[in-house]
Amino acid sequence: MPTLMTPKSKVPNIELPLVSGGTFNMAEASPEKFQIIVAYRGYHCPKCEMQLKALDKKVESFRADGHEIVAISMDTEERAKKALKEWGIEDLPIAHSLELMDAKTLGLFISDSISDKEPHLFSEPGVFVVRPDGTLYAEHIQNTPFGRPDIGDLVEGLNFAAKNDYPTRGTSIA
Repeated sequence: MPTLMTPKSKVPNIELPLVSGGTFNMAEASPEKFQIIVAYRGYHCPKCEMQLKALDKKVESFRADGHEIVAISMDTEERAKKALKEWGIEDLPIAHSLELMDAKTLGLFISDSISDKEPHLFSEPGVFVVRPDGTLYAEHIQNTPFGRPDIGDLVEGLNFAAKNDYPTRGTSIA
């Protein structure tokens, strides 16, 4: 049974292959400020296509602010490569083959397919923000393809947090 992440907890050591080659390891990310991990539903999702295209245009801006960003999914390598190519993604790193138990450890909701365009199982979207020390700063998890957080607004908040040493919230034991 997976152990769910909570604010300030150490991010799990999940290693995923990148479409561009190499690997992405959630626990080893070491940006200057924050690592932004965007979990997307997969190649079948038009909302994901819109989101990743928009993110792709902002990658350099995020890096200039000291943040790194990566998109991850349960898609196979083949489906992730199709998404990268057909969606015209150029700068946004895309990791694939997230295992079911790892998706559950992240707290992502899992859905069964409702059409032949979808894989049998896939995760719903989420956004995770990791501090340079490998601990979870923030998370946004959804059970629907719509209602995703505005990443521009999120980055603006992260820039404020980094500048002002704003603490991780949601940690009270009350």
